[in-house]
Amino acid sequence: MDTRIGDVARCLAVLPLFQEMTPQELERLAHGCRLRRFGRGDPIFRVGEACEEFHASVTGQVKLFALSPAGQEKVIELIGPGHTFAEALLFTDKPYIVNAQALTDALVLSVHKDAITAEIARDGRFALRMLAGISRRLHGLVRDVQAYALDSGVQRVIGYLLRELPEGPNEDTPATLTGNHRISLPVSKATIASRLSLTPEYFSRVLRELEAHGLIEMDKRDILIPDVHRLADYFHHQGR
Repeated sequence: MDTRIGDVARCLAVLPLFQEMTPQELERLAHGCRLRRFGRGDPIFRVGEACEEFHASVTGQVKLFALSPAGQEKVIELIGPGHTFAEALLFTDKPYIVNAQALTDALVLSVHKDAITAEIARDGRFALRMLAGISRRLHGLVRDVQAYALDSGVQRVIGYLLRELPEGPNEDTPATLTGNHRISLPVSKATIASRLSLTPEYFSRVLRELEAHGLIEMDKRDILIPDVHRLADYFHHQGR
């Protein structure tokens, strides 16, 4: 097997969407992929460019964002390792409607539409896995709209912290984790603030408020949550 194809197949194998595929299927799909390295700040695609492939972050962080006519940036989504993006748009025959940019040095795997449609034709289960991923993203977008409309800024920040916990709870599910839990903000506070539709100043102020209440402890980008239950309870208290 070609070394390049082998590298791509190995990258495919660690992504959740492709983990159930056999080595033969991965090798076949790898022929329709490309693996690229991006430096911090490099564009991956821009609004208006033809969308002929979808992408997955193998390493590094990617942001999807839109720009207003005045040049103001709104972060739509933050993509970490193992997550895919632009797969829903791939089947609309329309150009990209958002921009994608590497926030850190990143390794991005891009899968061409022809390779995906061929695999769907061979195995309907692959189509179901793609639909599941698209459904999760749609659910996340609906949750975001609900949060922007109904949740306070404090609740948005707490909700984000709870979702960042590994296998952790969210603001709608009773916490099951005990003990201290540490998370590391994957990108700058300004970027996360934009993702939550908050100003950077307000985001920092909320973190200081949570720290003052003993709900978190901050060390630069590292945040220690001493008691997940208390933080989740504070979220609900803010909604009263």
